[in-house]
Amino acid sequence: MKYKRLTKEQLEELQPEFINFLATQSITGEEWKNLKEDKPAVAEDEVDIFSDLIWEGVLKNVSYLENISSQHMHFFNCEEKEMKLISVKVMNPEIDLATSVGFNWFKKNWQSDFVEYLTASKAYTEDKNLDKFKLIEQGAVITKGDLYKWFETMIKVK
Repeated sequence: MKYKRLTKEQLEELQPEFINFLATQSITGEEWKNLKEDKPAVAEDEVDIFSDLIWEGVLKNVSYLENISSQHMHFFNCEEKEMKLISVKVMNPEIDLATSVGFNWFKKNWQSDFVEYLTASKAYTEDKNLDKFKLIEQGAVITKGDLYKWFETMIKVK
């Protein structure tokens, strides 16, 4: 398995797509029930293949990712050939950016000496989607890039 298996809830949400996937494998509803009972390892393999297909479809369309923790914010712009990063570090240990109070402090003090910015870019490895997935596994979430774009204009990222 390349990524990770979809959760039970995700599979339930994608039930029509999973049924279509099984149909492309020439597996009927009755055959699927029999597979789950008689050959659970084969059924698990089918779920894994389906999960990877869904992840591939999602990841190829990801343009922006964000990872916000107590003292750091990382904003990623996933371009065609490279990933660009805007990193924000708050050097006030009393501030937790993951809370509304901490983020409100940041909005008022984003230009203060307690805030550091770093920009970087990195070429993808041979598997761009896997690079994105690893960031998601580390806590990043897919976004529309509003914060990245705002910071890009404020700190004049090239």
